[in-house]
Amino acid sequence: MAKKPVQSQPFNIMIVGQTGRLMYEAVLFAASLRHTSPDFKGRLFVAVPQPGRKWTSNPSIRNQDVLAALEWLGVEILPFDNKVFGEKYPYGNKIEALHALPEGEPFVFFDTDTLITGDITSVPFNFDRPSASLRREGTWPQPTLYGPGFTGIWKSLYKRFGLDFESSLDRSQPDEYWRRYLYFNAGYFYYACPRKFGHRFQVYATSILKDPPIELVGQSLDPWLDQIVLPLVIHSFGGGRDALPPGYLDGSISCHYRLFPLLYARESDHVVDILEEVTTPNKIKKVLKNYDPIKRLVIQGKGHRVREMFDRNDLPRKEQALRNRIKSEGYWMR
Repeated sequence: MAKKPVQSQPFNIMIVGQTGRLMYEAVLFAASLRHTSPDFKGRLFVAVPQPGRKWTSNPSIRNQDVLAALEWLGVEILPFDNKVFGEKYPYGNKIEALHALPEGEPFVFFDTDTLITGDITSVPFNFDRPSASLRREGTWPQPTLYGPGFTGIWKSLYKRFGLDFESSLDRSQPDEYWRRYLYFNAGYFYYACPRKFGHRFQVYATSILKDPPIELVGQSLDPWLDQIVLPLVIHSFGGGRDALPPGYLDGSISCHYRLFPLLYARESDHVVDILEEVTTPNKIKKVLKNYDPIKRLVIQGKGHRVREMFDRNDLPRKEQALRNRIKSEGYWMR
C-alpha cells in the first residue's frame, strides 16, 4: 500500500505591498499562488505600510480595484507602522512588517516581485532552521585596496553580535572569495516565529546602521543593509545555506523575476506560461492592465520580442549586460 505524502507544517506567507508598482505585483503574486497551490491552507498577508512621520506621502494601497482583486484572491491586508525605516530605506519594510504577523506561527516572506510556479505545500521547510535565497551575486562587500578583505569585514559583524564566524564559512570555497561567506538574497526567507525573527533582524540592522564597525568604512549600506544583516540573523537561529534542499524555491516552485523585461529575457518557458495564464482572467487583467509594464509586455505580448533577443542556454554572465541590450532595443520598463 502506497504511503501518503507527508503533509508540510502549516505556515503563513507574507509579501509587502504599497501604492504603485508593488500593489500590482501583489495581485500577480496572489494570483500565481492560488493558481499553482490550491492546497495551500495558510494565510496570505499583504503587509501595507501606513502613513506616518517616516513617509512624506501616503504609502498605503487605496486603489479600490486593486483592493477588490486582493480580496477576491483571499488576501488579508496587514497594516503596519514604520518606526525605524520607511521612505528613506523601503527595504526595511520587510523587517518591520514581521512584527505584525501572528506570533509563533511559521512564516515565509517573499519579495513581491515573485511568482509562485509550483505547489508551495511541497516544499520541505524546516521552520526551526531558517534559510533564504541563494540566487544572488557577490554584491557586498566590495573590499577596498587598503581596507580589510571579506574575512575582516564579515568577522567584525559576527563579533558584534557574539556569533561564531568560523562555523558560517563554506570551506569548499577559497579564502577571500565571496561565496565562502554566508550571504543571501533577501528575496525570500522563513522561520518558526516572525516576531522573534523580526525583532532580531531590526536590532542587528539598527546597530549596524547607527554604529557600523570600523571595518565597514568605505562600504555602502544602502541598499544592502537587509542582505548584510540577514545571514547574521539566520546563523543566530541555527540556520544556514544548506537548510533547504535546492531546486524548490528559486527553482520549480518560485521565481524571483525582479522586473518583467528580465523575466522574459532569462526565465524558463514554464515561468512565462504561468505569468501569462494567471493574467488572463478578466478580474485580474482589468486591474493589471493599469500597470504599463504588464500591459505592454504581458497583455499586449511584447515581452516575447525581448525573449527572442536571448538564448536562455547562453545568457550573459552579468545581469547588467541583459539590461543594456533590452534598453538598447527600447523595451526596458520598471
